[in-house]
Amino acid sequence: MNSYRIAVIPGDGTGPEVMREGLKALKALAERCGLDFRFKEFLLGGEAYLKEGILLPTGVIKELKEMDAVYLGAIGHPDVKPGILERDVLLKLRFELDLYINLRPVVLFPGVQSPLREKGPEHIDFVVVRENTEGLYAGGGAFFKKGTPDEIAVQESVNTRKGVERCVRYAFEFCRRRNKKKHLTLCGKTNVLVYESDLWYRVFQEVGADYPDIETGYQNVDALCMWMIKNPEFFDVIVTNNMFGDIITDVGAIIQGGLGIAAGANINPEGVSMFEPIGGSAPKYAGLNKINPMAAIAAAQMMVDHIGEKEASEVLLKAIKAVLKKDLKSLEAGRMGFTTQEVGDLVAGRIRE
Repeated sequence: MNSYRIAVIPGDGTGPEVMREGLKALKALAERCGLDFRFKEFLLGGEAYLKEGILLPTGVIKELKEMDAVYLGAIGHPDVKPGILERDVLLKLRFELDLYINLRPVVLFPGVQSPLREKGPEHIDFVVVRENTEGLYAGGGAFFKKGTPDEIAVQESVNTRKGVERCVRYAFEFCRRRNKKKHLTLCGKTNVLVYESDLWYRVFQEVGADYPDIETGYQNVDALCMWMIKNPEFFDVIVTNNMFGDIITDVGAIIQGGLGIAAGANINPEGVSMFEPIGGSAPKYAGLNKINPMAAIAAAQMMVDHIGEKEASEVLLKAIKAVLKKDLKSLEAGRMGFTTQEVGDLVAGRIRE
């Protein structure tokens, strides 16, 4: 029996609710496929910060590095000043664990309605590979004469050759493994962000020479947003920087049906990786038992696939697809036709069938 140590961070708001259903699905999967998931909970987030002043202790980081995967609910609390949890928990997790790839599948499942008229599952099936530890989120910047009429705010985008190259190479390798259209699109802004874009474009061309089987293309980020909406079927895999990736993956989330099904991974190919629903903590729905847990369950499916349990991953994916197609009336909270807990029961039941 294969055994895996999984760090569980329920987090804030609806995070603990959706994680309970994700764990329920994983436990059913373990029974069905003969796996041993050993879960250890870490109480990080707004509640821990407000009660005990805890953000992300060094000892916790050391423990997380020894895990096989990290499963995250959501971090974000309305009573904590914006920026504290994002910078000192979420971004610190990315930097300390070197989670340099953010992987976001954009897939429209059968039974889920996209807001794009006349677009079905055959049109919306691509993946965004986002650089996750550099760019504008690396933290460079300063104020000068803050609060005066002459105030200046500077925010720097930091891009290293190493950071760009390892992200681009991962994207080429992923595109090859995905083995669908075998087309990789670089998203940038060469006509304005001259220096950053020049580095990305040169690296993309140079690394691409090692992958003659992969067709390549380029789109400015504004045009790419337009084409994602008009013709999403154009795309197979997209690679881009941190900020552009943050933006276009939200476009991807809505065209695949909304945040109720949008899951993502923060990956260190050489270390521990973290998996999460991308919708945030949604505090207004906390404790109401009506938030959709499918994104958290989909994140669990990505996690199982990543640790190498391909057969179990397929079992969970089929269960997700069955519930989406045959059971749920909507992905929106309160309109699913089931409670949060009942949706988890449905998925667990499909796994056991």
